[in-house]
Amino acid sequence: MLSMSQLNVIILSILIVSFVIWADGEVYTSTHEMEYLLETQQRVVQELDAYISTEEQRLNDLKRHLDIFKREQKKAMVDPVNYVGSPINAFTLIKRLTYDLKEIETNIKVGIEYINNVTLRDHDVMYPTQEDLTGAAIALSRLQQTYQLETDDLAEGKLKGVTYSTPLNAGDCFELGKALYREKIYKEALEWMTVALRKYEMEQITYNFTEENIFDFIANTKYVLGDIKSALEWTKKLLILNPSHKRASVNIPYLNKLISVEENDLKRRRRGDTGEEIVEVRVEPASTMTYAYHFTIYEKLCRGESNLLPSISKTLSCQYLTGEHPFLRYAAIKMEYLYRDPDIVMYYDVLSDNEIDFIQNLAKPNLQRATVGDESVSAHYRISKTAWLKDETSPVVARVSRRVADFTNLDLNTSEDLQVANYGIGGHNVPHFDHARSHESPFSSEEGNRIATVLFYMSDVAQGGATVFTELGLCVFPVKGAAVFWMNLHRSGAEDLATRHAACPVLLGSKWVCNKWIHEVGQELVRPCSLEYQPENMHLKLSRGVPKSFR
Repeated sequence: MLSMSQLNVIILSILIVSFVIWADGEVYTSTHEMEYLLETQQRVVQELDAYISTEEQRLNDLKRHLDIFKREQKKAMVDPVNYVGSPINAFTLIKRLTYDLKEIETNIKVGIEYINNVTLRDHDVMYPTQEDLTGAAIALSRLQQTYQLETDDLAEGKLKGVTYSTPLNAGDCFELGKALYREKIYKEALEWMTVALRKYEMEQITYNFTEENIFDFIANTKYVLGDIKSALEWTKKLLILNPSHKRASVNIPYLNKLISVEENDLKRRRRGDTGEEIVEVRVEPASTMTYAYHFTIYEKLCRGESNLLPSISKTLSCQYLTGEHPFLRYAAIKMEYLYRDPDIVMYYDVLSDNEIDFIQNLAKPNLQRATVGDESVSAHYRISKTAWLKDETSPVVARVSRRVADFTNLDLNTSEDLQVANYGIGGHNVPHFDHARSHESPFSSEEGNRIATVLFYMSDVAQGGATVFTELGLCVFPVKGAAVFWMNLHRSGAEDLATRHAACPVLLGSKWVCNKWIHEVGQELVRPCSLEYQPENMHLKLSRGVPKSFR
């Protein structure tokens, strides 16, 4: 395959030879020497033919990419928010603007300066990075696990049986599998590589990877997962496909040796000293079991599998919130008790559409990756972007704060600024407490701990994105304009361990929320302290509203 520069050298060489021959005036006098020119011409024909064929293939590849870009852009502009709200659409969008764009750059030889100057050096547009591609892949994996999604369905653009996106091609699945493999998410990486192989065999499209590359990844992933026999079978397939594959040749005897060692070791462990079979029992550390327990509950709740006991459900009610405050006298707020003791309350229609649009537009220029801890570092277990808005920023923000004071009856002088958050692809926040724990770094002594949380929903979410309380077995799905309110501390000031909560991954749609965290200093008169401290056996009561079958 010749580049344009190489072809120019060949043509220039032919012209130089021709000039020398005709200068000597001897070539036309000898048909024998003319035969050499025929050989040269044949060489030119072959090289030009190969070059044109290559260029046609490149143009076809570019047209294929262009058709995909045009088709997806047209679909996206019909409803941009819901389009990027689909995790599959979001992944393929990032993949097109990272991996596919690099492939386009590699293939384009003619006009490459135009591409560099016009397309890749624009500073007024945003391009995703490799980190974005990896993050999108991890998000898809997270959604698969949380919502028990089938890889085959996702590859066809389906979420819960409904087609939302264009099916992924073999290249998409291959890159997704590679990204997950690099992140050591081997189980899902294997599933995506398997789908990539199936699609590769069906599509008959030329990619920059081959069936051999897929076999290699599958064999390696099987090995890492501990399935040595399957790893051996795939390595044999790889060697049949490419008998000169050096690593496969070396791996086969190594894998055979591992299998032999495993079988002998298994025989010895089963036999024991008395020849009786020994059953190995593995005991997980208590901390691991606790974490696994909480995460299992968390995932069930995210799927909407909440099932409160009748003893809890019968205490719940809906009513209008009225009071002495003039605002509540003339504009009673619809409220619903989602849980009692601790009280989890949903207030409806406490943000108008105009207020939501204003707050979102005010926050968008300042959104930054959400961080955790005192060191303000980003973490994989909190995927969102946030911005902070002071009351002084706008009368709208100040009005929202006053409204919080009205329906919570709490003093907001030591409250935090309004935090606006937008969750991205698979955006989530794992189970956590809003208040500082006794063993953690406390909040400012001048403000005290976070006594209460007000969580406003600024958008509906098509699928996923629930707020779940893992100790209570409660899941709350976003309702645009509504707010969830709960107290994080007991009246004694002790931490209420029942308020552990999480933000579930967004499966489809865009989730916007804003938080108002209220601190305990200043609440002495409106919420007097109690002498009753949180019972030591409180942890035994935390899941009292969750049926045993659910747990």
